Amino acid sequence: MAKKTIMLVCSAGMSTSLLVTSMQKSATVNDIDADIFAVSASEANHYLENKKIDVLLLGPQVRFMKADFEKRLGPMGIPSDIINMADYGMMNGEKVLQQALNLIENK
Repeated sequence: MAKKTIMLVCSAGMSTSLLVTSMQKSATVNDIDADIFAVSASEANHYLENKKIDVLLLGPQVRFMKADFEKRLGPMGIPSDIINMADYGMMNGEKVLQQALNLIENK
């Protein structure tokens, strides 16, 4: 399987760093080649313009931005969704990684 690039977006880029670590551990355990990183909402456009992204997941605190991201990402063929609040709160990297991979597979 080709390397997957998963971008998480939150309000400041900080709160998702623990989730990124958990997702990376799950990817390693499951032998999934993935580049997983978190950015603040204000940095998202820069990364979308300069890096090939396979999927974008929004933290629950920026769920209100979903429609805006869908408009921008649709023409690029990049799927997006909101991270489940319970999975986010529990820092369940395995479930969030699976959510990202499912979005990539079903695009």
